[in-house]
Amino acid sequence: MGMLNGLLYFLIILIQTSIAVEGVGVEEYVDEWWQNRESEARAKALDAYHPEPFSVVDHLNRKVHTAFAEMEGNKTNNRRELRHKKRGPCLATNPIDWCWRCDPNWAKTRKKLVDCVIGFGRKTIGGKKGKFYTVTDASDNDLVNPKPGTLRYAVTRDEPLWIIFARSMVIKLNEELIVTSYKTIDGRGHQVHIAYGGQITVQFVEHVIIHSLHIHDQKRGEGGMIRSSVKHYGMRTFSDGDGINIFGSTNIWVDHVSMSNCMDGLIDVIQSSTAITISNSHFTEHDEVMLFGAHDEYSEDKIMQITLAFNHFGKGLKQRMPRGRYGFFHVVNNDYTHWLMYAVGGNQNPTIISQGNRFKAPPVTNPKHNASEVTKREFTEESIWKDWLWKSENDLLLNHAFFIQSGPKKYTLPYSRKDLIQPKHGNYVHQITRYAGTLPCKENKPC
Repeated sequence: MGMLNGLLYFLIILIQTSIAVEGVGVEEYVDEWWQNRESEARAKALDAYHPEPFSVVDHLNRKVHTAFAEMEGNKTNNRRELRHKKRGPCLATNPIDWCWRCDPNWAKTRKKLVDCVIGFGRKTIGGKKGKFYTVTDASDNDLVNPKPGTLRYAVTRDEPLWIIFARSMVIKLNEELIVTSYKTIDGRGHQVHIAYGGQITVQFVEHVIIHSLHIHDQKRGEGGMIRSSVKHYGMRTFSDGDGINIFGSTNIWVDHVSMSNCMDGLIDVIQSSTAITISNSHFTEHDEVMLFGAHDEYSEDKIMQITLAFNHFGKGLKQRMPRGRYGFFHVVNNDYTHWLMYAVGGNQNPTIISQGNRFKAPPVTNPKHNASEVTKREFTEESIWKDWLWKSENDLLLNHAFFIQSGPKKYTLPYSRKDLIQPKHGNYVHQITRYAGTLPCKENKPC
């Protein structure tokens, strides 16, 4: 009897493994709870899709220009005020940071952060409507019944929560961390590392904010019985070892994270995820950095809309910053100082609007390997990709970097291009991204 039970268990695992989907330990196809959550997530993704994405592009660019005007206009007054109050300087250099970092009481008004997100994830509220929950324990020893005080306990609660940390800590996740809806993971004020273990999985949920975390050296998970909410736990197959995996989710904001050296991608966004902003983050030491859309056959990723803004793509990076399929990707005011193969790529007709970025190509040390081209169309003939909408506007191209544009020169918009504000030029990117990555925030001082 024991042998038969063991064989049955092996067959169940084998079946689940054979249907695993890119990135996460998927169990939803054999689990009614996950099936219901998938159906709900698909409906919410359609609702979150913006029918006029260029209006979101324009809104972000207007915010950048407005913030620069305010920062310039307040520079002299701030210096006088700071000399008197001795609060320390305000170091904000872009509209997201300008919204909150100058407040010395940021630790008492943490939820003001929600008012600062722009781009396609602009409606994300995270745990704004919930209580604060403080992580006091860095352990992760029980995947089914997590210990109160741990991060796993906090993210699997069903109610909205704004999660903060009692001190600096390193959390090694024994398996993937499955985050429920309406959560903010806020590491400001401490140095919090999620490292050397399982990935952060944001699957079939909405309204999640991940802020001020160091995420690095994540490993492939072996799966097993893992809790995914207060009301549910179940068998999971392997997870890839991404830093963050966003799977079928909407209204997600990742801001001021520092990420490096994970087994698969740093951030993967797949399975019709949409309404997402990734901003103010620093990425280093990795091969395949970001994947937006995992499969050529999955055309439902056409609703994917992602803003990539104010990030620094730094030392030791090779490719996929991002690589996108099908969706609409606004890549704006990022600093690309390192790549070995290419910076921005994709296939399956994604729309890529590159605005005000700084692209610094790697030096050509071998004539047979010239990586000066910013762009790469994957596995597609020019006769096909020539019609894809890939545009470069106000980008700064250095070290012989070049961006091959495609699509019609005068592409159709739902309103006149005269109504669109020009992006801030790539000349300003070093200033805009100066504080990308986690911040050394201290209470009672501007961050």
